[in-house]
Amino acid sequence: MMRRVVRQSKFRHVFGQAVKNDQCYDDIRVSRVTWDSALCSVNPKFVALIVDASGGGAFLVLPLHKTGRIDKSYPTVCGHTGPVLDIDWCPHNDQVIASGSEDCTVMVWQIPENGLVTAMSEPVVVLEGHSKRVGIITWHPTARNVLLSAGCDNQIIIWNVGTSEAMITLEDMHPDVIYSVCWNRNGSLICTSCKDKAVRVIDPRKEMIVAEKEKAHEGARPMRAIFLSDGNILTTGFSRMSERQLSLWNMQNMEEPMTVNEMDTSNGVLLPFYDPDTNVVYLCGKGDSSIRYFEITDEAPYVHFLNTFATKEPQRGMGYMPKRGLDVNKCEIARFYKLHERKCEPVVMTVPRKSDLFQDDLYPDTAGPDPALEAEDWFEGKNGDPILISLKNGYVPGKNREFKVVKKNVLDSKVNKNSENSTPANKSASPTPSIKSEAKLEEILKEIKSLKDLVSSQEKRIIKLEEQMSKIAI
Repeated sequence: MMRRVVRQSKFRHVFGQAVKNDQCYDDIRVSRVTWDSALCSVNPKFVALIVDASGGGAFLVLPLHKTGRIDKSYPTVCGHTGPVLDIDWCPHNDQVIASGSEDCTVMVWQIPENGLVTAMSEPVVVLEGHSKRVGIITWHPTARNVLLSAGCDNQIIIWNVGTSEAMITLEDMHPDVIYSVCWNRNGSLICTSCKDKAVRVIDPRKEMIVAEKEKAHEGARPMRAIFLSDGNILTTGFSRMSERQLSLWNMQNMEEPMTVNEMDTSNGVLLPFYDPDTNVVYLCGKGDSSIRYFEITDEAPYVHFLNTFATKEPQRGMGYMPKRGLDVNKCEIARFYKLHERKCEPVVMTVPRKSDLFQDDLYPDTAGPDPALEAEDWFEGKNGDPILISLKNGYVPGKNREFKVVKKNVLDSKVNKNSENSTPANKSASPTPSIKSEAKLEEILKEIKSLKDLVSSQEKRIIKLEEQMSKIAI
């Protein structure tokens, strides 16, 4: 008699739990844009959410501890002239965030240490080069100041943010709208999914397609493709019968998928979030009220369903906390920031353990905030694996260095480029440093003024209270 042996896994009992109401971020007007982005980005300091804004595009940046009701007058980052479609925190500096918008530009912002005091409309860098709206933004995982953007002009541009130049432009590779772009672990390759139903693996520095699968999913609805840490590719999409699918591909042989999992017939696009340390993939469907999670292993059937976290409310978008922002004392292995129509609700995933000791098996060394390479090294062809840190003593963030924009000598570039036509990216050099530093100084002075006002109002309040107390004492 055959007995079915239950597969051993330390993640079989992972359970999700939404936090209490007072730990949510309430009264937020989450953006209604129809673009299928996550609408949210999180790091160990801040949560950023794309919100509805009249006359342009804006997003909120809230310190993690600022829970509860968010005042309608809370300052936003509001420099775009069209709705913001995607945002992404820099993995190497917790105060730098990039945004892409319908106004065809990419902007990079430096958020003050303690969050915003006044509305921010002056970015540190403006990157112009796309001719249509910019729907995808993603930072390089290991090289400092390298940013990728993909627009509805079917182009991918890779920027050196430090010099505000477009270094690589990938044209004519995608005949239609690009749905997703993902770097591999060391940032030497990218994989993309496109409206033509193809998944492509591209070497951006050689500007060539390394591998391609033409109809990864038969369905017409948007798909997503992400790299796993072993170099395999995981895709989510739809079958011809509109069933949602999860497939795993070997990059060396893209003819047939290693495995295909059929899930359900819902029409929400599945957003995959991957944890390279534990090899767990979380699938959050837009408009779903559940998060499914799977473990990826080396032996068939490769993808193992673990469990589903379900709530009553559907999700509009989802933010995913990097590993170094989790609470290791509570055996927390993932934290999501689920967007409702009017609020953002953190959802904590934990592995129940009896021991209070640090659980080495749950927390192998993870990618830290230090870059392995400078932008120039990467563009010259060097690669670097993520610099790992241990979470044993709970992650303690280091001091973030000031984000710097280096302006090249204009004369040098004229000499070099006399023979070439200047590209849109060259025309778009951001304002001169003096204007930048003036704007920065103005912002600091505004911040100081608002703090002074706060101190003086508190002083008056203290004097008033002291007077009242003296009357009571009498």
